[in-house]
Amino acid sequence: MSKNNKILIKGGRVIDPANKLDAIADILIENGKITEVGKALSAEGAKKIDAEGQIVIPGIVDMHVHLREPGREDKETVASGTRAALKGGVTSLLAMPNTLPAIDSQQNYRLLKSIIEETAQANVVIAGSITRGRLGRELTDIAQLKSSGAIAISDDGSSVESEALMLEALKQAAKENLLVIAHCEDKKLCANGVVNAGLTATRMGLRGISRESEYKRVERDIALAEQAGARLHIAHVSCAESVEIIAKAKKKGIKVTCEVTPHHFTLDESAVLGYDSNMKMNPPLRGKDDIAALRQGLANGTIDAIASDHAPHTENEKAIEFERAEFGVVGLETELAAAISELSEKKILDWPELVRKISFNPAKILGIAKGSLQAGNDADLVVVSADKEWIVDRSGLFSKSRNCAFLGKQLKGVVEYTIYAGKIAYQRG
Repeated sequence: MSKNNKILIKGGRVIDPANKLDAIADILIENGKITEVGKALSAEGAKKIDAEGQIVIPGIVDMHVHLREPGREDKETVASGTRAALKGGVTSLLAMPNTLPAIDSQQNYRLLKSIIEETAQANVVIAGSITRGRLGRELTDIAQLKSSGAIAISDDGSSVESEALMLEALKQAAKENLLVIAHCEDKKLCANGVVNAGLTATRMGLRGISRESEYKRVERDIALAEQAGARLHIAHVSCAESVEIIAKAKKKGIKVTCEVTPHHFTLDESAVLGYDSNMKMNPPLRGKDDIAALRQGLANGTIDAIASDHAPHTENEKAIEFERAEFGVVGLETELAAAISELSEKKILDWPELVRKISFNPAKILGIAKGSLQAGNDADLVVVSADKEWIVDRSGLFSKSRNCAFLGKQLKGVVEYTIYAGKIAYQRG
């Protein structure tokens, strides 16, 4: 990390939707904070970054990341995961609680917090789990998790099957003003499927995961959240019906937000035809109509955020028969480039809207003071060459795991610098 306590970024296209700013400007950073955004700034002794022809945005806030530590340090650690994050322009991330042990008690929360304090290279906030051991049988002490510092609760990787238990969790979360992040999947409707139910699954001789398994659970959890008066966030939305249900709930004034992953708005189920287990994720890649619905949901504001659902796995968990391989892909290093390539280049979202979805909105949903370039704010920002192309290569990934859905693909958008807490935390090359 750069030791200089003054950095001056000159002549970039500065995009900050929180302050309705999209203009060529300079940014002065001193002692970890943004001190000024304006024209023709100068500062004696500052390290200069020439950002001419580049785009400067607030650091990405990724609200869905699996760091695997404690318990599965062979897949990822807080140190390796946050290093990968910085390379992708991510300066703040929410760590999911499906660790070993799960983040289901004050003691386990403190364990992860101490690892973060010692080894994290970016800002990591923590989600506690809804149920003990994420087993869906008994609630955690939600008030205690909140007082420990958890900023959300989730059983991500599993849905809470019991309606009564989920309602009680939502009621307690509402009392604590704590966000509930729902993994929406009805196990009874999934029938041990591994790919999207339909012609592709039939053609491959694989069991399918129905769309109903997602959208019926989205419907249920929204109804329960309305009853409890709780704030609900739907993770990794993948099908058209879910988008429609969420849009209706928002019109009714229910406190619901949602996210989509780059792999779901980019790739359709035909990507699994080669039995490549890097295309195996949960929810699965859906149909072309679903991709169209997800993109429309991003464009019309139904979908609030873009999140990676970064899910690292070892080679021996992925390089096996498709049915036996683990679900999930890494995404911290590719999410910005995939969003630029698929959304900004294809005129689905303009740059201010893209920044809103990937930075400002997630920060707002999580209630953290990030995602804006306001003077006085933490100096977390990214300098991007939006037109530069690169090929996603295994050897270039910083994550401990290589299970990326974009391997070998050409993407647009290269992170030149990531500045975190006022220091250069990543510089290309």
